[in-house]
Amino acid sequence: MATMWLHHQIDRFNAAYAAALDEKRYNDWPDFFLPDGHYQVQARENFDRGLPLALIALESQGMMKDRVHGITQTIYHGPYHMRHVVSPAQVLSVTADDAGEVVQAQAHYAVFRTKPGDVSEVFNVGRYIDTFVRGADGTLKLRARRCVYDSEMVLNSLIYPV
Repeated sequence: MATMWLHHQIDRFNAAYAAALDEKRYNDWPDFFLPDGHYQVQARENFDRGLPLALIALESQGMMKDRVHGITQTIYHGPYHMRHVVSPAQVLSVTADDAGEVVQAQAHYAVFRTKPGDVSEVFNVGRYIDTFVRGADGTLKLRARRCVYDSEMVLNSLIYPV
């Protein structure tokens, strides 16, 4: 039962994460992470080869908040809507450290993009490779989320979090 409950909690977390992004609540995005949380968007080719190059590599909530400021205040681009579809999570391991329960998990994702007056298109597809920490209050936060995308090319530029 504990394993099923953990899967359910991660799936609810991922649903809330996707909803925040799809509803353009970008100011909520850093709150899914610990203060020293890491967020990375990396090509599968680099990930598979163990190469560190990533399109986006943020190392704290502060860097994520800077990204949000850029998205909402300074970047100009043609408008579009995003829709995330996230698979059920696969829990890979559960351990403990000084911060609490540490869960390694992954889930597959697909992000669709729709420009006003246009058809929807596949924007980005890959998997989330996550390290969650369950704090004393029982909530899950991301210590790290690596978005490993399968495409060799990303449409236009990557503006919003995946």
